Amino acid sequence: MQLSIIPHPHPTLRTRSKPIRRVDRDLRAIVDQMLDLMYEANGVGLAANQVDLPIRLFVVNPAGERGDGEELILINPELQRPKGNETAQEGCLSLPGLYGQVKRPKSIRLSAFDLKGNPIERTVDGFLARILQHENDHLDGVMFYDRMSDEGRRDLEDGLAELETDFRSKQQSGGIPSDEELVKRLTPWYEKYT
Repeated sequence: MQLSIIPHPHPTLRTRSKPIRRVDRDLRAIVDQMLDLMYEANGVGLAANQVDLPIRLFVVNPAGERGDGEELILINPELQRPKGNETAQEGCLSLPGLYGQVKRPKSIRLSAFDLKGNPIERTVDGFLARILQHENDHLDGVMFYDRMSDEGRRDLEDGLAELETDFRSKQQSGGIPSDEELVKRLTPWYEKYT
């Protein structure tokens, strides 16, 4: 199966992902593809929702370069104990070219599992904490602009409208299935992994 990063307003981006109950060879191959896509797009994180998979999984590397930094594969992540706040610019691979200021906790407690089922428990701060929160939001169907101020969202309106017009145009021409068909395609993933 060949994965690709889906654009706004694809319905899977607004779907709350379900917990993963099993890891198999196919899921490991999906993770490898997600890492490849993330690096090819010069990203630092990629959630399964962003490749049209409604499962609780994301990959991150704050360095954004294969072989540099810390590469994390996180299954069924939970973020708790937020502390402090800071505002910084964020972007998204599903919203190419759009950026905005987002206020988030500076520090969080991460609980997740790796591909081997080993638990991961640690307190994270700084840029990595921001990435984890951004990607975890994706798993809940939340986009970064949902967390922006009203004024900040207004600054993105034209860009969001352009992405939506392009997406709907491709649907009308048959290049992308209808929203209903896209949602139906999620069922096999739920059956296989949740």
